[in-house]
Amino acid sequence: MIGKALLALATAAAIYASPGPNTPRQQSDARGIIARSQAAFYAAGTDFRARMEMVLVSKQGRRRVRELTMIRKNVGEDEQRYYMYFHRPSDVRGTAFMVWKYPERDDDRWIYLPAINLVRRIAASDAHSSFVGSDFSYEDISGRDIGADEYQLLREDTVNTHAVFVVESRPTRPAGYTRKVAWIDQVTYLPLREEYYDVQGTLSRVFTSNEIRDITAGEATIPTVVRRTMENVKTGHRTEVTMSDIAYDQGVPDDLFTERSLRRPPRRWIR
Repeated sequence: MIGKALLALATAAAIYASPGPNTPRQQSDARGIIARSQAAFYAAGTDFRARMEMVLVSKQGRRRVRELTMIRKNVGEDEQRYYMYFHRPSDVRGTAFMVWKYPERDDDRWIYLPAINLVRRIAASDAHSSFVGSDFSYEDISGRDIGADEYQLLREDTVNTHAVFVVESRPTRPAGYTRKVAWIDQVTYLPLREEYYDVQGTLSRVFTSNEIRDITAGEATIPTVVRRTMENVKTGHRTEVTMSDIAYDQGVPDDLFTERSLRRPPRRWIR
């Protein structure tokens, strides 16, 4: 997926003077924009680690806080690995989640439940269900295969002084939405806003990038969404995520992403 995303960058460069919203050229431009956006949002650097605070907020304002470490590694040009370990609260402490992400096929996902000392495989059909009770789905955490949707560039626009591409996605494979509209920054290619629509065509969820910060990685800087929100507009529930201790290109080892690490978390990487 990552290799195909990077190869599509040249397509995105030809975005201007597109002839119309339904032409093959327009669709190709839209796919190139999404490819570049996914590379920026899900695949920056060779690897990534951060501490995350996840706050689940009910319609009435009740808050539940979860703290976890998230680690991601790009494997070759086309695959990724994800590992997440929950530090608190006590009822989820020790829970660990792992993804092996592939291009053009279903990802492998596992979750370790310490209360029953069980590693459970998460079925592909569960990819669109809630991630540990939050408003994010399992698929939202590690991203969706670019080949699973068709794309259309709707227009260019402005969001809070940022020039953006507005791109519509419609799934060709099972998804947690029937239509998604994304506002993508024309400079960083990070998504500033995403709207998800259900089978009735009704707006169901809204993703917002609340803060983007440049993170130093060697001699480079990587624009990174450090605060984000996913809101379920039907229930009024939302999930706020804040990242800290962000680091890229740390030399994360391949053997971190194993069932053994689910049961015995690698202390060096999760502290």
